[in-house]
Amino acid sequence: MTGRRRTSSMFLQSLSRPVRATAVYAGSLAVCASLTAGCGVIPGATGGSGGDPIKVMTWAPENTDATNKPGMPAMARAYGKWINSHGGIDGRRLEVLTCNDHNDSVGAAKCARQAVAEDVVAVVGSYSQFGDSFLAPLESAGIPYIGGYGVTSEEFTGPMVYPVNGGQPALLAGLGKALAATCGKIALVRPDSIAGDQLPALLDSGLKAGGHVAARDQLAAENATEYDGQADEALRYATKNVTRKGCVVPALGDRTDTFMDSFRRTREGYPAVRTATVLGSVDQTVINATGGATGPYEGAYITGWYPVASDARWNPMKKVISEEAFGDNRIDPADAGVQTTWIAYTVLKAVLEKTGAGEVSADSVRRTLNDDLQVSTGGLTPTLHWPYESKLAGVGFPRLVNAAVTLQVVQEGRLVAARKTTGSGIDGITDMTSTLENADID
Repeated sequence: MTGRRRTSSMFLQSLSRPVRATAVYAGSLAVCASLTAGCGVIPGATGGSGGDPIKVMTWAPENTDATNKPGMPAMARAYGKWINSHGGIDGRRLEVLTCNDHNDSVGAAKCARQAVAEDVVAVVGSYSQFGDSFLAPLESAGIPYIGGYGVTSEEFTGPMVYPVNGGQPALLAGLGKALAATCGKIALVRPDSIAGDQLPALLDSGLKAGGHVAARDQLAAENATEYDGQADEALRYATKNVTRKGCVVPALGDRTDTFMDSFRRTREGYPAVRTATVLGSVDQTVINATGGATGPYEGAYITGWYPVASDARWNPMKKVISEEAFGDNRIDPADAGVQTTWIAYTVLKAVLEKTGAGEVSADSVRRTLNDDLQVSTGGLTPTLHWPYESKLAGVGFPRLVNAAVTLQVVQEGRLVAARKTTGSGIDGITDMTSTLENADID
């Protein structure tokens, strides 16, 4: 699919300076602590007190020629309707505002400024590739960013971000761990760029943890219209060991589908190999669009953050969708953006219930989150909480608190949970924190 904007490699643009990231985070937090109004929060201003509605915002790109995530704001609106149809929170309505960031930095900044102007208490479950544009306005107003999609490094470094998943670092480490147990030679096909330079270290951290040698680091142009030569090269390497099936891992962001088109044509001349990638480069929508069970992803391993959509732990989310958004085809329960939005709003609900009948403001939401709040997501993630610094601060991710991944496989055109019998070594949810702690990120 050539129309989607590259996301997975964009995430890694600033990972090469983990120490600086940690220092910036700590310095920002110290500055915030020194301000009596809480990093720009106007004293007395609230997003919901007494009978006033509690305002929050969710943004994502819609109707663009690149990445579109319409399900995220649609899920947010459905959640707000569901909360209000059940009496609100302590009798107060939840007012969900949405914004289209149009997949550009100007749009992202406009959404953030709108959130500030509307005096929202939090931005929840949103997607944007432009963390450097939207986080500065939010931080200056003291507005917390809950959830996000894990697509930018800022989502794991800023003092007012509260991520609910491990983004691309966890997915790549988890994929390496899974492939170590089942693959012979592994070829990683990734962009020939500064951002792409970080991908091998993350994948190799998982391979090393699983006792496997590093993957072959194969560079490819970011904006190519075909990858026949790269597909041939990757297949030649992956099939060198005739006693153990090799694996090809394309990690080319929006060009992953372009590579797979070339790969499908080229693989007929080689022994069978397994393919693998990460959620974000591929999801159920992409699998459907490329032929489902007859497409190039059949049999591929894909690491994700959460259980597969058929898991019973998603039933509460599906019930809300059925009650408040029946027939809204923008909301796909299998979409990771929709799932992340659900989890982010689960966090928000826990915060507001903890606050009770007291004042609800951006400042109170942030204080509650920082006060070692423990949030259960019904088993969809580990219990979430955000300490001053996470265990991964030393590798540049001071706010990454959930490094859990799940291993999925495409069977008959559907993403399903990979069974232990696949030899993956991963069953259910696996924590990649210790693996990432040992990642060799320059």
